Amino acid sequence: MERTLAIIKPDAVAARQVGAILQRIELAGFTLRWMRLVKLSRHDAEGFYAVHRTKPFFDSLVTFMSSGPAVVLVLESADAIRKWRALMGATDPAIAEAGSIRRDFGSSIEHNATHGSDAVDTAAFEVDYFFSDLEYSNSAEG
Repeated sequence: MERTLAIIKPDAVAARQVGAILQRIELAGFTLRWMRLVKLSRHDAEGFYAVHRTKPFFDSLVTFMSSGPAVVLVLESADAIRKWRALMGATDPAIAEAGSIRRDFGSSIEHNATHGSDAVDTAAFEVDYFFSDLEYSNSAEG
């Protein structure tokens, strides 16, 4: 079993889409290990997205992610990272696959409803960023 971080971003929370997104997650066969409602400070968002600090979209991403509440989740399943990324769809909702979360709930490349880890090492960092107090372990027993 593998674990990954998922975020239901402030745009989807504000649009009251959390329940519909959680239902899709459950129907896709994920086990929901942990979940929190968070309101990121600008400092927290900058730390989480530090890997993008030199990119032109960094400031707008941090501003958006600290604009309102978000739901952070740890999902578990076989091949969870790949499976969650497929369920989310492409970053740009305009080209995301029909039936994907981003296609159905996102409105732009930045306001695309969800985030997901892109690799095992990224997932470990991201889960720890939000859930270190739970003594996260990437094993099925943790």
